[in-house]
Amino acid sequence: MPEVTFAGPDGRLEGRYHHAKERGAPLALVLHPHPLHGGTMNNRITYTMYQVFQRLGFSVMRFNFRGVGRSQGSYDGGMGEINDAAAALDWMQALNPGHGGLWIAGYSFGAFVGMQLLMRRPEVSGWISVGTPAAHYDFGFLAPCPCGGLMIHGDADELVPEASVRKLVDKLNTQKGVTVDYRVMAGADHVFAHHAEAIGEALESYVSGDIARKHMALAAD
Repeated sequence: MPEVTFAGPDGRLEGRYHHAKERGAPLALVLHPHPLHGGTMNNRITYTMYQVFQRLGFSVMRFNFRGVGRSQGSYDGGMGEINDAAAALDWMQALNPGHGGLWIAGYSFGAFVGMQLLMRRPEVSGWISVGTPAAHYDFGFLAPCPCGGLMIHGDADELVPEASVRKLVDKLNTQKGVTVDYRVMAGADHVFAHHAEAIGEALESYVSGDIARKHMALAAD
């Protein structure tokens, strides 16, 4: 996984990027937890998601938001971090013309940034949101949500009550053409201390299933 640096809106950003062997492979961007609470691109859940996308044949990147690790700049309350993620997408798309789809996966604060980015980038074809901070941020901007995705949460999350995420999922699932696959992990807290492998398995089954469904739909056309 080569180290990369790319231009962000507030300075250079540090990342890790895996380039798929197959021409036209899909792309995935993985976003880490809150920078002010120890979140980095090397977070265990972030790294697990990165590995799964790599295993599925994606070109995939994870990177440090501004002010984290060797990324320049300083924390900007979310708005600057959304712009950082957009710059990461730009970098990957420039390197991969004719890619086979674009996914965003975020954990905790990264899930909030990912969903914001989803609303700004119509080319996004799928998303994964783990530990979605529905009790801390207003997700009303997902109106309408442009496509379905996977949400994973723990029923023992001490920071974000599971009920707040379920309420968001129920609201999204009322939207026309949107289906959110919501998976609650028994005994999991916000850091998913013993559930990284289970998250990887859920992500792999969802993404591979979604790709298969889309291939079948194309064949039917």
